[in-house]
Amino acid sequence: MSLKTVSLRRRVAVSVLLVLFLVLVALVIAVDRTFEGQSNKDVDLVLRDAESRAATMMLRGSQPREVVRQLTKRNVHVTVELPNGTRFGEAPDEGLFQRKNQVIRGAKFTFYADTEAISQAQGRLRKLLIMLGIGAIVITGVLMIWVVRRALAPLDAMTSLAQAIAAGHRGGRLNPSRTDTELGRTAAAFDGMLDSLEGSEQRTRRFVADAAHELRTPITGVQAVAEALVQAPVDSPDRDQMSFLLVREARRAGRLVDDLLALAQLDAGYEMQRESVDLLGLAEAEVARTRFVAPDFDIAADGVSVTVLGDGQRLAQVLANLVDNARQATGPGGRVRIRVDLTGFTVSDDGPGVPESERERIFDRLVRLDDARDRRSGGSGLGLAIARGVVRAHGGELTCEPSEGGAVFRVVLPEAPVS
Repeated sequence: MSLKTVSLRRRVAVSVLLVLFLVLVALVIAVDRTFEGQSNKDVDLVLRDAESRAATMMLRGSQPREVVRQLTKRNVHVTVELPNGTRFGEAPDEGLFQRKNQVIRGAKFTFYADTEAISQAQGRLRKLLIMLGIGAIVITGVLMIWVVRRALAPLDAMTSLAQAIAAGHRGGRLNPSRTDTELGRTAAAFDGMLDSLEGSEQRTRRFVADAAHELRTPITGVQAVAEALVQAPVDSPDRDQMSFLLVREARRAGRLVDDLLALAQLDAGYEMQRESVDLLGLAEAEVARTRFVAPDFDIAADGVSVTVLGDGQRLAQVLANLVDNARQATGPGGRVRIRVDLTGFTVSDDGPGVPESERERIFDRLVRLDDARDRRSGGSGLGLAIARGVVRAHGGELTCEPSEGGAVFRVVLPEAPVS
C-alpha cells in the first residue's frame, strides 16, 4: 500500500478556504438576486400606484395635462398621448428607467420609474459583499494556520514519540484522554502497537537469552568431555564412556539448534509442502514407530480415514512430538491413545495432566512444566511451540483440552477439498 504524503495542514487549509470561497460566492449571488428581485417588486409597486392614481383622476374628470403635472415627480415620469395625437409630458432620455403603458379613457399613458438609484445601490452592495468575502477569506486563512496547527498537535506528538522510540527511548505513551474520537482511537491504537512491539521485543530478548542458556549447557558439556578426552591416556578405560557422553551432548545441542531453526522458519513464513495426507495412516505409522522404540508401551490409534492437504513430514513431526510428550509424562506403564475424526486428531494419555492455568503457557517457547524430567530426556521446551506453529501454518489450531484425567491435545485441520 502506498500512502499519499500530501501536507495535511495545507490540505485542510485549502479545503476549508475552497469551501468558504464557494459559500461566499453562493451567498453573494443569492443576496444580489434577492435584492434585485425585491427592487423590481418595489418599482413595479410604484408604477402600479401611479397608474391607479392616474385612472382615479381621469374618472373624476381631471385633464390629461393636470394628471401628468401632478404625477410626474423626481423618480416617476408620466406621458400621455391622446387619440388625436396630442402629447403631454416628456419621456426621460437619460438614466435607467422601467416603463409601463396603460390606456385610460382612450388616452395612452406611459409611466417611467427611475431605477438608476436602485442599480447604484445594487452595485455598491455587490462591491461590499465582495470586499467582505475577500476579507473573510483572508482572516479565515490566517486563523486556519493557528487552528490547524492546534488541531494537528496530537499528530505532532505521535511523530515526536515515534522518533524518540526510534532513537532508543522506550516507554513513552500518548495516553489519550478520550478514545471515542478519531484522534483518540488513533492514539490508542498507536499505544497498543507500542505495547505489542515492546512486549514482542522483550519476549524476543528473553527467548534469545533462554536459548543461549539452553545451548550453553550441552556446549559446556561437549567442551568439558572433549578436553577430558584429549587429556586422557590412549589406553584409559574411561575413553569409551567419555566418547558416549561427547556424542550425547553433541546430539542434544544439535536437536536444540534444529528446533531453533524450525521456529525461525515458521516465524519467517516457511512455505509448507502441500499434498494429500491420510491422518489415520499418519497415526498408525506413529504407533508403529513408538512400539519400535518402546515395545512394551501401551499405545493405539483408531478413528476414521480423513485426508487433509498439508505437509506430511511436518504433520508427522507434530504427532511424534505430542506422542513423545505423552509417553514421557505417563512413564513406561502409561497409556496413550490417538483418535482421528473428521476435523483432525486427538492425543490423550493417562498421566498427571496439565493444570488449567498452564494449558496455554505450555505452548510458549522454552517452557517446561517438569524441568528436571525434560532436561534428563533432552527436551528443549520448544516442541509444543513448533507443533502449534506447524498446525497454524496449515490453517488449523493446536490446543490443550480440559480433561478429568491425563492430558488431551487436540489438533484441528482443514479438510482437503474434494477434487
